[in-house]
Amino acid sequence: MYLFLILFSKLPLKLIQQFAKKIGAFLYISNSSALKTTRNNIDIAFPHLEERDKESLVLSSLKSQCMTYSESIKIWGASTQFSLDQIKNVHGLDIFLEALQNPNGTLAAVPHFGTWEIMNAWVNQYTSPFIMYKPDKNEALNKFVLKARQRLNATLVPTDESGVRALFKHIKQGGFSAILPDHVPKESGGIYSPFFNINTLTSTLFSKLAAKTQCSVIGMYCLRRDDLSGFDLYINDLSKDILSKDLQQSVNTLNKEIEQIILSAPEQYLWGYKRFRKSIPT
Repeated sequence: MYLFLILFSKLPLKLIQQFAKKIGAFLYISNSSALKTTRNNIDIAFPHLEERDKESLVLSSLKSQCMTYSESIKIWGASTQFSLDQIKNVHGLDIFLEALQNPNGTLAAVPHFGTWEIMNAWVNQYTSPFIMYKPDKNEALNKFVLKARQRLNATLVPTDESGVRALFKHIKQGGFSAILPDHVPKESGGIYSPFFNINTLTSTLFSKLAAKTQCSVIGMYCLRRDDLSGFDLYINDLSKDILSKDLQQSVNTLNKEIEQIILSAPEQYLWGYKRFRKSIPT
């Protein structure tokens, strides 16, 4: 598999994207598990959407998800310059640079949205981030990803207590880190908070780090252009309420901010991820 990943990453990006779109279309017509999860999540998030529009979003999402995974393989196997060349516009560069000036550090919320892997090379031009990394169960994929990330000026820390301590120390000293705020945590690491009007188990790590350090909090995401001519990077200021010592208020605010980010291009969110698998009625 390691050899396959290397060879696949050598293919032209547009060819990879077109192939991925066909796989997404196949997943739609084949009644796949990806289709069921995607449709279920979109039903939950957009209950008032017309059925025809909902199905259109499901199909677009499946194609986008397949492209995101395939693009990630290409990015991991390509040079850092390749990633930089694919980013055509950066919206909010001033927000990013100003955030880095905070002596209390910077936390970026990077949801499962767009093609987030392509941002790593761009961020490394400006700072040396600490990134939490959980090794994949597939040894070949893990080796492939680690080799790619070790090319960058980033420090990988484990997704355990030692990693959290390292992250806290790095941010407190003025460093930068990016966290996926929309994964499903263990019960001990999350609280229930509205996400698309559903009380969903949500990680508290981002909020706790923000409250303890009073760092800058920003949102970052990279969207694929409709004509597949590249990607546009977006940086947003997030609400200062995320810095609140009131954990519930902070997590609620973060979820609302992530919602707004997703609504900018809902077809590029990873609806195939079981985000609502731990939720309770409102």
